Amino acid sequence: MRVVDERGRAQGSALYSSASQIAIRMLAPGPVENFSGLIRERLLAAIRYRNQVVTGTDACRLVFSEADFLPGLIVDRYNDVLTVQALTQAMDSEAARQAVISTLAEQLSPAGVVERVEERVRELEQLPPRANGLLAGEKMDTLFTMNGVRFQYRGLEGQKTGAFLDQRENYAAAARYAHGEALDVFCYQGGFALHLAGVCSRVTGVDSSRAALEAAEQNAALNQPAQESEWIEGNAFDLLKDYSEAGRQYDTIVLDPPAFARSRKTLDTALRGYKELNLRALKMLRPGGVLVTCSCSYHVSEGDFLETVASAALDARRTLRLIEKRGQGRDHPVLVGVPETSYLKCLILQVAG
Repeated sequence: MRVVDERGRAQGSALYSSASQIAIRMLAPGPVENFSGLIRERLLAAIRYRNQVVTGTDACRLVFSEADFLPGLIVDRYNDVLTVQALTQAMDSEAARQAVISTLAEQLSPAGVVERVEERVRELEQLPPRANGLLAGEKMDTLFTMNGVRFQYRGLEGQKTGAFLDQRENYAAAARYAHGEALDVFCYQGGFALHLAGVCSRVTGVDSSRAALEAAEQNAALNQPAQESEWIEGNAFDLLKDYSEAGRQYDTIVLDPPAFARSRKTLDTALRGYKELNLRALKMLRPGGVLVTCSCSYHVSEGDFLETVASAALDARRTLRLIEKRGQGRDHPVLVGVPETSYLKCLILQVAG
């Protein structure tokens, strides 16, 4: 659709949704004569960008919605399998779907293209129900590598599109500083834990999902780390409280929880949750220990997060040195002027003394 300002001056073309709270998503500064052709051009540009910035892996985000000028489209690569998510009415249209599938097949020759469906998003967009499934090719499962660590991919299982690719560069960064006994809380399928296993004497992963822990164990077997690893099913808040009160000590702790703030209304509750997690973790770190703490809540700003961790350190009577302040990987680009494209915060800190 054509977008004009209050004076009737043309602002460009946008995708329109009759149901979403975001009614229009800007697509181009001028008129769009060939929607399918535009999708193809922007897919090609997104692939070229990843070829420039992605190294050390055969898995990455190929298309990141607005950040790649394709609002409502997510495409991830896991070795020879691609996953696609259409999150808006326009990107779920037959013209868009065919343009995406044909371009990906032509450029990347995947063994399979899997569609992953966000049921809640489809409800909000008033789109008909659709099941996860194979869109093209024959393959839905594969193995992929991040920073030399191998992982399994199951096309119809797991959260997001199957893995947390946005943390890939942070996994490698954490491994540069990790040492001794390590605890990875909210470990999911072992992303941080398996990267730490190569440098730590012992790694313990904690998650509330039995299925995620089983996948983590299988991923560990793929890599056969010589270091001892343990996988514990449990509530992170309860476990950290119990471990802290019992005087358990670690040299490295990773906190990578799900988004606590889904909206502005839950911000205060989210910050209390982040503070409690970091407070418990800081009490368990030995002098010189490393804390890797993350927030993927867009509504929690970097300033809010830093302030919350600093408050936890004060209450824990620990002095922290900030080693690195990081965000999402470069395959999840941040578009200047669209703050929603910047969401992941990752702090690497060291306990002084």
